[in-house]
Amino acid sequence: MKIIHTADLHLGQVIYQNYDRTDEHRHFFRQLEQWCREERPDALVVSGDVFDIQQPSAAVRRFFTDHFVSLHRQCPEMQIVIVAGNHDSASRLHADHSVWRLANTRIVGMGPAIERLSGPDGWQDDYIVRLPSGFIVALPYMVGDRQKLIQSILDRVAAANTEGLPVVMTGHLTVTGADATGHSFEIGKVKTASIESLGEGYDYLALGHIHKPQTINHEQEPTDQAITYASPVVRYSGSALHVSCDETYPHTVSIVDIDRRGGSVTVRQRRIDELYHFYVLPLDGTAFATDDEALEAIGQFRADHSSGYIRLRMSQKAYLPDNFNQLVYQLLQGDTDAYRYNPKHIWLDEGERQAEETQKPAFEVAELQQMTDPTTFVERIIDQYPDLDIDLVRAAFQEVKEEIRNNHED
Repeated sequence: MKIIHTADLHLGQVIYQNYDRTDEHRHFFRQLEQWCREERPDALVVSGDVFDIQQPSAAVRRFFTDHFVSLHRQCPEMQIVIVAGNHDSASRLHADHSVWRLANTRIVGMGPAIERLSGPDGWQDDYIVRLPSGFIVALPYMVGDRQKLIQSILDRVAAANTEGLPVVMTGHLTVTGADATGHSFEIGKVKTASIESLGEGYDYLALGHIHKPQTINHEQEPTDQAITYASPVVRYSGSALHVSCDETYPHTVSIVDIDRRGGSVTVRQRRIDELYHFYVLPLDGTAFATDDEALEAIGQFRADHSSGYIRLRMSQKAYLPDNFNQLVYQLLQGDTDAYRYNPKHIWLDEGERQAEETQKPAFEVAELQQMTDPTTFVERIIDQYPDLDIDLVRAAFQEVKEEIRNNHED
C-alpha cells in the first residue's frame, strides 16, 4: 500500500495581518499534483487543518474545491482522505461529504460520540476506508479520551482484514515526544496524548497538527533518503507552508510504502519548494544597532533577492521611531507581493521585552470555543498581568451575569 501523507494546509491564511497566501498555496498544489501523478499512490491522506479559520470565505472554499477536484481528475484511481483539524469547522467540512464521494474523496469532519460504544456495531464503518491494497481509519480532531472508540474501530478493521493488508490511521493532535519547534504555543502547556492511548492495530499513524516533519521516537530523517521502519510508525508529515517565520526547517510531504500488516514501513520525503522564503536580517546572525542600518539593509535585500518574507533582528540598544514600520512599508511599496514584512522584531539580549512581545496564551482553537465562562480565560493568562486583581474581575463578571439574568426574567 502506498500513500502520500500531508497535513496542515491552512488554506486562507493571512500572515502578519497583511499578506494573503493564495499564490503560495497554488504553488504547493502544483507540486502536490505532480507528485501524485509521478507516485501514483493508492491514497492521498490530509490529516487536518485544511482551512486556517473555521469560517473560510467563499473564495477560499472554492480554492479548496477546485484543487482537490483537479487532483481527482488527474489521478481518478487515487483515494483522497481528508479529516478535520482543530482549525476547521468539523460540521462545515463534513456537510458535503456525500457529494465528495463522487470524486473518490472521503471527508470526515465529525468524530464518533462516546455513546456509540453502548449501541450496535456498524457505526465504525463511517470511519473506515476500504481499498484493494489496505485500510484507512479516518479520524479527525477529537477532544477528550477516545481510546475505547478508536480501539473499537481498529478491532473492526482487524476482523475484516483476513488477508493481512496494511492499515493506516489518521489523527490530529499532539502526541508525547513530538518536537513542536516553531509553534507559538509552549509544548509543556499543551495537552498531549500518549501513543498507547491511540489504540493498537495500525501500521502507520498519519498525524497532523505539529508543523515539523518527524517520525516519533526516531532521529530526524534526511529529506533525500528512504528510511524503512518496523510497523507501527507514528509520523507528522508537517505543514504545507511555513505557517510562521519560526518554522525554519524544511517542509515536506511523506511518501509511505507499507508491505503488509505488521510488516515494514518505508518513508520518503518530497521537499516542498517555497514560493517565498523566510529571511531574518541581518543575514549574518547579528543585530541592527540603529533604524538607519535596518532600512539600508532592507534596500540591499531588495537588490539581492527577488522576493521573500523579511523579519528584523534588533539590538536592545536600538531606538526605533514610532513611524518605523510605516517607513519599512513605504520602502517596500509597489513590491508587496514580492517582499512581505513581519513587523514583530527579534530583540537580542532584552529578555523582558522579548518575552512581552512573543509570549502568547497557550490555547487551542477548539479549547477557546468551549470556554463558557470569561473568567476561565482571564485566569489562564493572569501571569501576564501581575497588577490585575482577579477577585475584582470575578466579581465584575458575576455582576454582569446577574444583570443579564434579571433582564431576561423581566
